[in-house]
Amino acid sequence: QVQLAESGGGSVQAGDSLTLSCAATGSTVRYTMAWFRQAPGKERIFVGGISWDGNGPNYADSLSGRFEISRDNNKETLVLQMNNLKPENTAVYYCAGRTGRTTSPQASDYGYWGQGTLVNVSS
Repeated sequence: QVQLAESGGGSVQAGDSLTLSCAATGSTVRYTMAWFRQAPGKERIFVGGISWDGNGPNYADSLSGRFEISRDNNKETLVLQMNNLKPENTAVYYCAGRTGRTTSPQASDYGYWGQGTLVNVSS
């Protein structure tokens, strides 16, 4: 059984950077991992993901290169580096995992989820 736990969220100013981490218990070596975000009153949307064999990462088109995803299979950790944050990036950020080697932008394709970590970006 895989369990995921995000950390690193907080309140920042526009233009700041923030690093989120997702720690996994149970082996996720052969899981595709991804980040999603959910703004208040909005649906959960794909940020980006990376397969277990390093294929990717793939990102949502709207991020314009400001976000970077990496994973350390030895440490069972997924990282989301966010740069030049904007108020519209305010959301709860979730770590997700699925079996298989391809990322998917559909939240319903992921069977494992963390509890989420809140990122609040003020102008």
